[in-house]
Amino acid sequence: MKRFILTGAPGAGKTALLRQLEREGFGVVEEAATDVMAIELALGVAEPWSHPGFIDRIVELQRRRQQRAASLPDAIQFHDRSAVCTAALADWLGHPRSALLSEELARLEREAVYQNRVFFVRLLGFMTATEARRISLEDACRFEVIHEKTYREEGFELVPIEPGSVLDRVSAIRRLL
Repeated sequence: MKRFILTGAPGAGKTALLRQLEREGFGVVEEAATDVMAIELALGVAEPWSHPGFIDRIVELQRRRQQRAASLPDAIQFHDRSAVCTAALADWLGHPRSALLSEELARLEREAVYQNRVFFVRLLGFMTATEARRISLEDACRFEVIHEKTYREEGFELVPIEPGSVLDRVSAIRRLL
């Protein structure tokens, strides 16, 4: 099984690309951060990202989803983000990288969980706010730089997926498989 990471800053259009890839028959593993944020907000936590355990909750859910997906028969899976994204988020938020996050990064490298080629979805140039996505376009651009740097530091090869229509972007991804 080949597992590819599809990532990028908030608002880059990853979800639409993943839905199209799924529609075309590829396995898709959902991201964890948005779901952790959603449950925390539903529980009345006003700013979940400001709590120290936020990053570890993301890591735990990411790991469970990745390990569960490992038993699926997909020849190719696309993972919506990874623990490397979570490391970039921790850096962005000013949280120290926890022992759990460091252990997960080491596990991913040791077990070669993902392909080295990462599809890095570039920002579209506008931002649609959601309850979980409260970042401005300007901050998303700044986060994109940190995000890219973190992946490079972890030894991944980034393949930029430039702005365009969903079908054009998915075609670019398919050509690079």
